[in-house]
Amino acid sequence: MGNLEKPSRNYTASGDLLRFTIPAELAGNRLDQALAKLVPGHSRSRLATLIREGQVTVGGLAMEAKSKVRSGEAVEVNLLPRPEDEAHGPEEIALAVVHEDEEVLVIDKPPGLVVHPGSGNWQGTMLNALLHHLPQLKRLPRAGIVHRLDKDTSGLLVVAKTEEAQFSLVNQLKDHSVQRTYLAVVRGKPPAEGTVNAPIGRHPTQRTRMAVVHGGKPAVTHYHVIRRYPAHALVECRLETGRTHQIRVHMASAGFPLEGDAVYAGRGPQRFPRQALHAWRLAFAHPGNGKLVSFESPQPEDFHALLAELAVRAPA
Repeated sequence: MGNLEKPSRNYTASGDLLRFTIPAELAGNRLDQALAKLVPGHSRSRLATLIREGQVTVGGLAMEAKSKVRSGEAVEVNLLPRPEDEAHGPEEIALAVVHEDEEVLVIDKPPGLVVHPGSGNWQGTMLNALLHHLPQLKRLPRAGIVHRLDKDTSGLLVVAKTEEAQFSLVNQLKDHSVQRTYLAVVRGKPPAEGTVNAPIGRHPTQRTRMAVVHGGKPAVTHYHVIRRYPAHALVECRLETGRTHQIRVHMASAGFPLEGDAVYAGRGPQRFPRQALHAWRLAFAHPGNGKLVSFESPQPEDFHALLAELAVRAPA
């Protein structure tokens, strides 16, 4: 295609403003096609959004993506900051710290709190809270977060405070030596105990969901019933692996979906506004001395209230 003129940069208060002219070899291209070649490092979808929002001008005028460009035309692209560019900042959000020492933090996460910034949740996350609580965590990948809980799952997480601790915890998770035990309220009448050993991957057609799929990542969940109710059971689930939505997917695949799980429990009335899942116990080898440490989180109020309601409905 020849040598394209490198865009000149002029940083302004409104963002990163790129100024350049259309080279002869791109004359006749659609505006969006020309930008894809002239502004590397930015996705076509982002450039299309900038065009649609009027942040791209040709000769001082906003143009449509399908507009043809001509040689020598002056183009300006205002690369407005994306939400994700500003996601990793400190925010004053309360954290329930169960334990803190020189190497680790153990947090009791409430339901409704997102752990890590992502699409639709770029602020107000546990990562933002951690950076406010300990600004030095900005030096660590993901602010020391080594594992996650779903937004609407409550309970315990461990966070590293040093590179050495993060390395140790990540390796323990890979070795499946971190002990993670959950409480879940499931529908139906599961066996007294059981193991679900089934690979998990993206749902083949619904990409926001996970599923038991051939060729997925190995996943093993052990469970046993703690208490039965007329149409539900309180079960303890122990993870060998830590796949996305693992307990929710495994229990649903076994025919015992979690109460309140709008994604995997199917249609029908829900007794609970979130999936009834609580990260109850957590144990790991402390990165500082190698000794096993363990922590337990009491049932949150809403979880306890659900069990109380089910108990009232149970026959005497």
